[in-house]
Amino acid sequence: MKKSITLRGFSAYRLLSQLPSIEVSHLPDVIMFAGAIALFYGVLMVGRSWFGPYTPIVEISRNIRALPAYAGYSLLRITIAYILSLLFTFVYGYVAAYNPRAERFMIPVLDVLQSIPVLSFLPAVMLAMVGLFPGRQLGVELGAILLIFTGQVWNMTFSFYASLKSIPTEMREAAAIYRFSWWQRFVQMELPFSAIGLVWNSMMSVAGGWFALMVCEMFVLGTRDFRLPGLGSYLQTAASAGDTVSIAWGVATMILVIVLLDQFVWRPMIAWAEKFKFEQVESSNAPQSWVFNIIQHSSGLARLREKTVRPLSERLLMFFARRHDEETHSHSPSPWRVWLTRAIGVAILIAIGYGVFRVVILLSGLQKSEVHQAAIGLGATFLRVNLALWLGALWTIPAGVAIGFNPRLARIAQPLAQIAASVPATALLPVILLVLIRIGGGLGLASIVVLLLGTQWYVLFNVIAGALAIPTDLKECCEVFKLRGFERWKKLILPGIFPYLVTGLVTASGGAWNVSIVAEYFHFKGQIYTTTGLGAVISQASDSGNYNLLLLATIMMAATVVTINRLVWRRLYALAETRFRLEA
Repeated sequence: MKKSITLRGFSAYRLLSQLPSIEVSHLPDVIMFAGAIALFYGVLMVGRSWFGPYTPIVEISRNIRALPAYAGYSLLRITIAYILSLLFTFVYGYVAAYNPRAERFMIPVLDVLQSIPVLSFLPAVMLAMVGLFPGRQLGVELGAILLIFTGQVWNMTFSFYASLKSIPTEMREAAAIYRFSWWQRFVQMELPFSAIGLVWNSMMSVAGGWFALMVCEMFVLGTRDFRLPGLGSYLQTAASAGDTVSIAWGVATMILVIVLLDQFVWRPMIAWAEKFKFEQVESSNAPQSWVFNIIQHSSGLARLREKTVRPLSERLLMFFARRHDEETHSHSPSPWRVWLTRAIGVAILIAIGYGVFRVVILLSGLQKSEVHQAAIGLGATFLRVNLALWLGALWTIPAGVAIGFNPRLARIAQPLAQIAASVPATALLPVILLVLIRIGGGLGLASIVVLLLGTQWYVLFNVIAGALAIPTDLKECCEVFKLRGFERWKKLILPGIFPYLVTGLVTASGGAWNVSIVAEYFHFKGQIYTTTGLGAVISQASDSGNYNLLLLATIMMAATVVTINRLVWRRLYALAETRFRLEA
């Protein structure tokens, strides 16, 4: 595994080095200090609003001048949701990968959760947060953040879990020989091995956060109208009014924010993750980032690492090493741990039993016509989801491999793909709908287009990550043996990207079920456009406050996803863990 990245000079950094008023060695520190001050000021201003009294009705302005503030609000919510998603990913993915008993339940549950639409989470999450912080704006804000979290976390968790399951056997054996503690395995083996896939899925998660904004920042629960200032509510307000000019300005602002994030966050992360590529021959054309260059040349950050980060990491290393030695010498677990585990298990079983009992009582009040409507909708949405999934895979697999194998193409295509994945399909739905209505397609065809726009990027980003992770020495070996065309795909590309491809298809499938709530039911210029589907049933039930029907439709969707998981995805994951693991 490589330990460093060969960095080349950039014209932008050379230009900055010629500024006469500031020394080059201190310029990165000045830039980052100014950025930290601006960030602190923004968080302070937002904190005053969040911890203030609850505002019953927020007027969403369509004035262009409001867009910078709205963009800042949305970006902060997405950032907090991403941090929560990353923490959840590490804990959930780690437990599922190393506890076989828990894995049997955790992976199907994860597949179900990623397929449940945001609107199904919305009533419980929002009412719980508002009840937890009564009379405070913080409750509504936390509710929106948790809803964005549900649109970000699942593909990251699947990626981390799949990476842990595909770690080569010789690396695990080396960690066992050197008696690594779980912390050493995590920071020196597991996190580096999963870095490339996690970075690319993080980009997709943040794109999913932008996609979910239009639902999370402006929604109705019965007679209660919850609105939050942000880009999502701005675009939703403009779409409801049919204001295409405001929609264009909102989408342009979102694209600008995405481009800035790409330059200042994701390109440096891609350049950093390249050093963890599992190979013996260093790539001659590694990803580059001018921001990453500035960070590496920062003397202030270097001193910060020496004085704080390194001593802290060494203390954590020693602490967990001692704990590991103690646990190794003790052959049996502590009695209190055994009884605590049993008590937690019994409590969970009681909670599940009570929940099932309450669900049965609620569903008994449904009418036969409502059950019939949900069943027909399930079949229609199932067909649309699978059609969109395979249509997306047809072009994303070859395109992702081409981008992953060509770093120059990746520098251009990666930000473009990130922009395309981040622009909400619901913001484009008015245009799509008007065009298809004129040619006679209607929402039935438009819903498939929206499902495709909302899910194909999961496959593309994972295939790019898989192509990037293929070792350079294997590529050179194929060149030596002159493997071309079909043989190259059969011997190198498909086996190399297979674990990532499975993750992309799993998350795309769950995302398609989620997107169906906006693809099959849409408000435009005071009218409601709908088509037959389970997503439309969920949206209608949410609008009318029919929570019994909402619960039934969500359960039907979850049951379908669990069945697909058992029959398809679990078998493909087993194949990825055994036959297509990268090892000697």
